[in-house]
Amino acid sequence: MGHEFEITERAEVDATPEQIWEAIATGPGITSWFMGRNEVDGGVGGTVKTAFGSFEPASVITSWDPLERLVYGTEPAPDGRFVAYEFLIEGRAGGSTVLRTVTSGFLPGDDWEDEFEAMTAGGELFFRTLVEYLTNFAGRKAVPVTVFGPMIADWDSAWLTLGRELGLAGRPETGDRIRLSTGSMSAVDGEVYLANAQTVGIRTADAFLRFVRGFPGPMVAMHHLFGDVDPAKQEKIWADWLARVFR
Repeated sequence: MGHEFEITERAEVDATPEQIWEAIATGPGITSWFMGRNEVDGGVGGTVKTAFGSFEPASVITSWDPLERLVYGTEPAPDGRFVAYEFLIEGRAGGSTVLRTVTSGFLPGDDWEDEFEAMTAGGELFFRTLVEYLTNFAGRKAVPVTVFGPMIADWDSAWLTLGRELGLAGRPETGDRIRLSTGSMSAVDGEVYLANAQTVGIRTADAFLRFVRGFPGPMVAMHHLFGDVDPAKQEKIWADWLARVFR
């Protein structure tokens, strides 16, 4: 049967329209908060390409109004599947800016509920990461580090395990202060800026550390690290950590 959807997010941020446009309309900008590595060929008819593991979607830009509006989306598949992203930027007096995003599309089949649930939770994480990026790291470029960990059979237990690794008594919750060590680097302090049913996002002084319930079931570390970073070294560190913690 399938499901047509539309998800709207809104936030007022202490960033300029120029900073927001750089974050949403350039490859390095998107790479610093979204997922994987991204490339942008700007202008109407251009593309936004994302490389995330073996997943490499390309979206066509249908609206390109610098500092105001950006829209891009995938071409509809034979079964009707597509997703589109719209960003709306409105500058306010005093230097703040209102950012609205609309994610819409269609999921085919009778089993769309699980995919929609994962998309909704992931979409909330991406939007909140964008807001955190604009608030704390605007203009800086991050290196993405993505590692697919073990398949999880009991997610309630997995989130409790993550909480213990973060120095918490229970499952991570938004606003929690944490301390984390992988054993291969010094302990880092941070704050959980978002925790929902399928994701946990942590902001540290120089990173976003994100843990995501992958579809259909692995624990995924989907981090963004600022500064001088060796991606291969970091991927090994986090692969070893995931294997140890969630074995």
